This record gives sequence, structure tokens and C-alpha cells, in this order.
Amino acid sequence: MDALECLHPQIQATSLNDHSVTTLDVDQGELENLVRRVVDEACRRGATQAEAAVSSEVGLSVSVRLGDVETLEYHSDRGLGVTVYFGKSKGSASSADLSDEALVQTVDKAVSIARYTAEDPCGGLADAEMMAGELLDLQLSHPWPLAPQQAIELALECEQAARDVDERITNSEGASINSHQGIRVYANSHGFVGGYPSTSHSISCAVVASDENGMERDYWYDSGRSHADLLAPAKVGRIAGERTVRRLGARKTATQSAPVLFPAELARGLVGHYIAGIGGTAQYRKATFLLDIAGQQVFPEFMDVSERPHLLRAAGSAPMDNEGVATRDRELVTAGIAQGYVLNSYSARKLGLQTTGNAGGVHNLLVKPSIPGGLKELVQKMGTGLLVGELMGQGVNGVTGDYSRGAAGFWIENGEISHPVHEITIAGNLQNMFRNIVAIGSDIDTRGRVRSGSILIEQMTIAGN
Repeated sequence: MDALECLHPQIQATSLNDHSVTTLDVDQGELENLVRRVVDEACRRGATQAEAAVSSEVGLSVSVRLGDVETLEYHSDRGLGVTVYFGKSKGSASSADLSDEALVQTVDKAVSIARYTAEDPCGGLADAEMMAGELLDLQLSHPWPLAPQQAIELALECEQAARDVDERITNSEGASINSHQGIRVYANSHGFVGGYPSTSHSISCAVVASDENGMERDYWYDSGRSHADLLAPAKVGRIAGERTVRRLGARKTATQSAPVLFPAELARGLVGHYIAGIGGTAQYRKATFLLDIAGQQVFPEFMDVSERPHLLRAAGSAPMDNEGVATRDRELVTAGIAQGYVLNSYSARKLGLQTTGNAGGVHNLLVKPSIPGGLKELVQKMGTGLLVGELMGQGVNGVTGDYSRGAAGFWIENGEISHPVHEITIAGNLQNMFRNIVAIGSDIDTRGRVRSGSILIEQMTIAGN
């Protein structure tokens, strides 16, 4: 057995040049028939409502470090979940075994659980009239016929490019290549059946540089629905190396209040905190700093946030949500005013509202830029302050809005980078941070569900020396 077989013995029988390892061995029609049968079986057993979702996924993940293969993993997962309602009593069960016998047993378990649970007046399927009609083809599936040996070579190329940037790059946390393909199908007793295939691919690299002042690390990555949309592995590695080297010589800064600039890849996290605060569960539990915020001014008047679920090939696109509800364009923030909440059918009923088609999350949030320039222009506009390069820790309180996180980055003087900084903490309250956004750049990061440019905040507390 060679080294690669030792690393991943379950694929010993597969040639490293075999292009079939990330190919699904089931089609959507089979899965649609399966969930129909499960829903029908639940209804035959007396359920007044029933729903089932099944997924099948395959993937290949490779990581290398210092020129050697660290992991080579093939993933193959299937699973089914079924929920039944007897009136307003609910029971759920799941199975990774999709045989006929296992499916019947799974329905039996769900039915048995439902007979012992208390009624919940807000329970039940999403309303029938909300179901998606003909599902749009959003071009979300672009399989990558990636052989293990090819993935290894791409990862090695990525890491080597990072290490070649500068002789001060002395260590590596590795580079990785990931490719995943899957199908999810949902059905319910309204007669709805729908699903679609999707893919996701990514390249990432992180390295360590050192000099007489110590060591620093940084990373870079790219991701997309299609591997054809990814940056070349060598470019990802080169960016990771350059980002790492420029952090050498970092030092603490004095404790003070100053402007803080979040680059696009971190700015979307700020928007994510807003989305969490207007989520239906947080609202009906009254566990959010944005309670009953709809109709109120949250951001400056120049800020708009839109949801666009039907962008082709985008990371957050979906023709339906996890309950079969049709997704649609909507405005979450207009002229800085909150327009509503992010709801599934259950949270909507708890609040006396209607689902927004967000069971499973949001779908492509677009944050409108307020200036034509990007990070460079915002650095100049800031004049003096902190450009964040990395955030650490989870110091965000979703109930109070208090925000405190470890950070590293660069100190800006006179609109230019003065020196790298580290071992600092940035703190504030999210409500104040949202109101004090000065500008949003046009350097939009499209790699996630939230698409935002860099965000400049007028003032935060920076704790250092």
C-alpha cells in the first residue's frame, strides 16, 4: 500500500486518475419518487399533514502542507427527514438508510412521536398557496470532474505559490481543494414536490511568515458554483502569501476611539449580525437587540439591502426555500429603514405574519454601495484609523447588541497604511455601529450569501496598550 492509500484506505480500489469519484449515482427523479412514497405512507397512517426531504451528496476534499498530502477524503452522504402532524401535534424522524424497510420504520417513528407531543397552534406546513410553481433553473449545478491526483496537484501548486512569495514565509497551515455536488428534494401533503441539484467548489491557503519580531499568519480563498469561476490556484496562493508578509512587524496600538474599516470579506459579517437580529426565532423569543424594529431607522439613509434569490450561479440562490415556499425578490432595508423580518412559516405564525420564504436562511443579500470606489478610496476617506484584517473570537451578544472581538490589521495615517497592528480588541454596540456607518464601497465580495463592499464605521473603541 502506498502513502496515499494509507491516508485514505477506503478509496484504495479507485485510481487517483479516476474522474468518477465526485459523480452522484442517483438522479432527481428517483429522489422525487422516494419522498412522494414517504409522504403518502405518513398520510395512510393518519397524519393530517406530512413533509419529507431527502438529500444525496458526494464530494472530494484534499489538503496538503509543506509539499506533502495531509488528507484525501471522499464524501458520500444520503439522508432523509420526515415530519408528520396529527392536528397540531408534531413528530419528526430521520434516517441515513433509504431502503424501503428503513423508510417505513422512519415514518413509524415520526408517527409514534407525534402521538405523544403537545399541540402547538403555530405548527404545520407552510400554506399551500405559498408553494413554488415551476422551479427556475438558476444554473446552480456545475460538476467538477476532479480526479484525486488532479486535486492534489492543484493544492500543491497553490501552497507552493504562497511559499514562493517571500523567503520569510517559513511555515504553512496548508492549502486545500474542495468539490461538492448534491441534490435535495422536498415533498409535502399539499401535493408539492420539488428539488434541484447544486455544486460548490473552493480553493484555500494559509501560510506563516516570521522575522526578528515574531510570526504572523494569513490566508486567502475563493469559492463558487463552478470551478471555472475560481481564481487560479497559484493566484490564491500568491494572495495568501502577500497578505501574510505584509503583516510582519505588527505591534499593538494605544487604546483609543477611532474610525474602523471592515474590508468586504469581513463587512458581510456585520450584515449577518443584522440578519440574525431580524430573524423570526429571535423576534418571537424577544431575544434580540432589534426587537420590533420593522419600520424604524437602523442604518444611515444611504443604505439599502435587497434580497435577490434568483441570481444565476450565485452562492445564495434558490428557487424555493426548505419548506417549498417560492423565493422572491424583496427589500430588507430601504433608505436605512428596516422593512421587515426573515421568517419561515412557524416563526411567521408566532408573530402573526406571513413567511418570507427564508426557511433555511437568506438568499443573496445585496448591500448597495454608497461610493464608487473600494477599499483604497475608503482608506483615504478614513484618514486615520484601523483597517481590520482579521477578526477573532465570538464576542457578539445578539440580545444586547454588544460587540467585542479580537482583531489584527493595519493602522492608517493620512489615508495610507502606516504599520500592521495585532493583539487588539475592537468594541462597540451594533446599533451604534449600524447608525454610524460612514460609507460602503463598491468592492463587492460575491463569495457568500451576503454581497457587500467594504464598510467604514465612524468610531469604535480600540483596546490595545
